[in-house]
Amino acid sequence: MPVENSRAPTDAEVHRRLVYGDESALAAAYDIYGGLVRRIALRVTHVPGAADDVAQEVFAHLWSRPYTYDPQRGTLRTWLSMLAHRRSVDWVRAEERHRKAASADEAALHAIPAPGPGPDEAVVDMERALLLHSALAELPLPQRQAVHLAYFAGHSYRQVAAELGIPEGTAKTRLRTALRRLAETLAEPPDTAAERGA
Repeated sequence: MPVENSRAPTDAEVHRRLVYGDESALAAAYDIYGGLVRRIALRVTHVPGAADDVAQEVFAHLWSRPYTYDPQRGTLRTWLSMLAHRRSVDWVRAEERHRKAASADEAALHAIPAPGPGPDEAVVDMERALLLHSALAELPLPQRQAVHLAYFAGHSYRQVAAELGIPEGTAKTRLRTALRRLAETLAEPPDTAAERGA
């Protein structure tokens, strides 16, 4: 927007016109100091979009509250520079707070323990454990010993054979037979298994 004469308006003139709501005064101030305000904001924030936002805020503040600038206390350039710097620092602090909050939220989310089994699942697990215990009790002692060493003590079939003093082939056969019987027993409906055990 063109200025009335060729010379740039003084700070006092711009201030007076802004107080009276003259939009051309805001345009003149932006033409003169807009680049400076944005450079200051960019130097502090290092983010072009943030620098644009800060510049917009600074000139919106000048337009909505022109009386906060006092030409008697300093130049408009100094005042706008100070305001740009302050707003930029506020932006950086807000971003830092946001990052810390997001990081804390993520840490809290990872700290939440995985949900344990619900009451129904706990009952089913208990029933399975009882069925397995019952099925193991029905195995002949040699097979039960082999299963205990292999699956509860974590031994290999070679270690089972050495522990029981039997050939490795015999240990394998006992484990295979025991597992087949366990699978058959656990696959049967509870009533049938109970009748068979009776």
